[in-house]
Amino acid sequence: MNKHPQRRAGAIAACLAAAGAAIVSAMLAATPPAYAVAPPIAGPAGGEADPNNWTQYHRTSNAWRYSPLEQINKDNVQRLKAAWIHQPGDITAGLISTPLVKDGVMYYVAPNNNVFALDAATGQARWHYQPKLAAIASQSFYATLSRSLTMGHGHIYLGTLDGRFVAIDDKTGKEAWSTQLTDLKTCFGCLFSSSPILAGDVLIGGSTGGDQPQRGKVYAVNALTGEKMWTFDTIKDDPKSWPDGTGQVGGGGAWLPGTYDAASDTVFIGTSNAAPDFYGDARKGDNLYTASLLALDPKTGKLKWHRQEIPHDTFDYDSAYEALIVKKDGKDVIVHLNKSGFVFVMDKADGKLENVWPLSQTYNFVQTIDPKTGELVGRKAMPAGQETLLCPYLLGTRSWNPGAYNPKTRLWYTNAMEVCQRVVPSKQETKGMGIASLYLGVDKLEAVAPPDRPAEGRLDARDPLTGKLKWSVNYAIPGLGGVLTTGGGLVFNGDPFGYVHAYDADDGKELWKFQTGSGIRAGIISYAVNGKQYIAVPSGWGSLAPGFMASAFPKIKDLTGGAAMVVFALD
Repeated sequence: MNKHPQRRAGAIAACLAAAGAAIVSAMLAATPPAYAVAPPIAGPAGGEADPNNWTQYHRTSNAWRYSPLEQINKDNVQRLKAAWIHQPGDITAGLISTPLVKDGVMYYVAPNNNVFALDAATGQARWHYQPKLAAIASQSFYATLSRSLTMGHGHIYLGTLDGRFVAIDDKTGKEAWSTQLTDLKTCFGCLFSSSPILAGDVLIGGSTGGDQPQRGKVYAVNALTGEKMWTFDTIKDDPKSWPDGTGQVGGGGAWLPGTYDAASDTVFIGTSNAAPDFYGDARKGDNLYTASLLALDPKTGKLKWHRQEIPHDTFDYDSAYEALIVKKDGKDVIVHLNKSGFVFVMDKADGKLENVWPLSQTYNFVQTIDPKTGELVGRKAMPAGQETLLCPYLLGTRSWNPGAYNPKTRLWYTNAMEVCQRVVPSKQETKGMGIASLYLGVDKLEAVAPPDRPAEGRLDARDPLTGKLKWSVNYAIPGLGGVLTTGGGLVFNGDPFGYVHAYDADDGKELWKFQTGSGIRAGIISYAVNGKQYIAVPSGWGSLAPGFMASAFPKIKDLTGGAAMVVFALD
């Protein structure tokens, strides 16, 4: 785990040496066929909107990560070649962001809040922006990490590592405004490792730091001016939920981008775990609104509804992941994976449960979760001072890297992993803790293989409403990148060894792969410029996850770091 950023300009070149021959050969392939888009398919929240561009974190507000483009398809994907590469020059913690593309310009954020605008057809740089960060940002446990950007109103919006929302002019790269929202000196971890999301004229985003002694919040500012609008406290002001003032250091926050559903004028955003993570005796009560999916009014911050998936979370099972919106019996439902490995299917209008199903194959924190009530049945006790084998482990059955839904196949493609941990909960004092200290409440925390089977990963294709498995591909080390699926009948996924794979969306057959030089930890996207389709793969192994995984996957120590945007096309 890299806690202190450092500049390593040009170092990524060595990481891509293995891919050099293939990159050179990119000039030798045939001319692509004419641009084509899959015919429209009915779906919620604009599933087919703007096929050439990728203007949101998940491309569309339903979180599908589906591109309708079909120029690249099952019949010709084997001819995919590297078109261009951009190196940000800073490889600290690799690349973990999803790029955005609009009207032939790509925007992405690299480590330490470095933001780039590139010609999306050639990779030529248009501008580079990096905020002047407060010195204290480099001391944070989350230093360097930047997961996303947001665009709108002629701006690129950034959440900074020193607790600000910033607007950047999308044409010039000049800062338009900057609003300080948190103080890292008094609120450890209260920074923004993801960008805020745009809901009309309102920017909304939550602070990181659910594993630290802080009181997490969701913030809103005016997207045009940066003026503060409202704050939602993810630690409910209720002594039954947080007795004896324990909420003051109760964690919470919301560290991934939410989604804005224009049809219902609602922001859906998931919250972090409660702190201390594993020592529940320090915070009796249900600990609302941690480990919950929130539905908020974007103009006022008023809570429309919530679903707490893990009441009194003593397992570190955040609810921060994407809110996938699909149809069930003619109505919109949200499919929401919890870090516990259980998927909650709920009515978009009010959060009422439709189903709960397990993605995990080895969970033991409960016997099951009631699919009608959400009750945790046979919940595992976590006695202080005693070693407990807990499955899944703190990174979950899947980490934060999103899955993808294809409306043609009606399948949801998501990475998954089977890993457990040995944990000894213990009391932990917060007095005297430093800015990088974690408030886990443990004497021991070690990732291990599940009983009677190896620790492993896989890519699953499942019915998102029922969990029925259509196909699966195994990985020696779990995939930690975001999945892409396309109108061309393809699924793209990256692995920690640096390969990006293309699979047949119907049966999982591998049709193509390419070595990018470093493991893939970010979101793969597709877009088109002047009738030509591209696949963009942010390559660069890093972030905090590998450190937590190393005891279960020893080969992680041999993986190559780096940072490069590697873009492919038929050429």
